[in-house]
Amino acid sequence: MSEQPAGGHPDRFDVRVTAESHFAWLRTRLALERTMMAWARTAVSLIGFGFAIVQFLDTMQELPGATPARFPDAPRYLGLALIGCGVAALVISLWEYRWMRRYLWSGNFEAIAGTTTGGKQTPLYAAAFVLILVGVFAFFAVLLRLV
Repeated sequence: MSEQPAGGHPDRFDVRVTAESHFAWLRTRLALERTMMAWARTAVSLIGFGFAIVQFLDTMQELPGATPARFPDAPRYLGLALIGCGVAALVISLWEYRWMRRYLWSGNFEAIAGTTTGGKQTPLYAAAFVLILVGVFAFFAVLLRLV
């Protein structure tokens, strides 16, 4: 039978503060950073590709001698969908990143983190916020045909 901590809830894991557990925690923390960076790259690709589709196919339709498209607004809708997916992916991944980061510094893991509760600050929040702004701008630029 395990002892209950001061909060009244049984511990989920038996955490021992060792160099091995600390380095395992660091590997998990770095994996979390890499995952967030991969989501950011994916979001940038979706936003950029969506914007490029709109620009390229609109330009193709305006070329002299080009036959009129059967669905002239299809590139715009596809571009909007891709841009929207990129922004949504970034927002969801940022939420998940924040949740996991809190989890890694909570409870018994705090002892093996070896850093303060906040830990080392990361530029991922700033980068993600800027990318969200770029994505929202691109979405409304395409939606309102500003470009």
